[in-house]
Amino acid sequence: MRPPRTHGVDPQGGAVNRRYAVVYAPGKKRARFAENCVRLVTSASEAMEQADPGAQQFPALVYGPSVSSEGLRLYYLIEWLQA
Repeated sequence: MRPPRTHGVDPQGGAVNRRYAVVYAPGKKRARFAENCVRLVTSASEAMEQADPGAQQFPALVYGPSVSSEGLRLYYLIEWLQA
């Protein structure tokens, strides 16, 4: 297993939180997602249950939200969850 991708986000900083989510990701190659592409859930199992690969919605562990330089609220991918 590869180490988590944090993209410069400090997990100890308190500004962002580690959360489970269902993420709309057409290619699953991006590492950050706008807030409107992320639906937060309470657990990994809930994320996997609500995922819909046919609709390009995948379960993930993310950090966020964080405000970008453009003023957008972003979530950063830590890892895709596997069933």
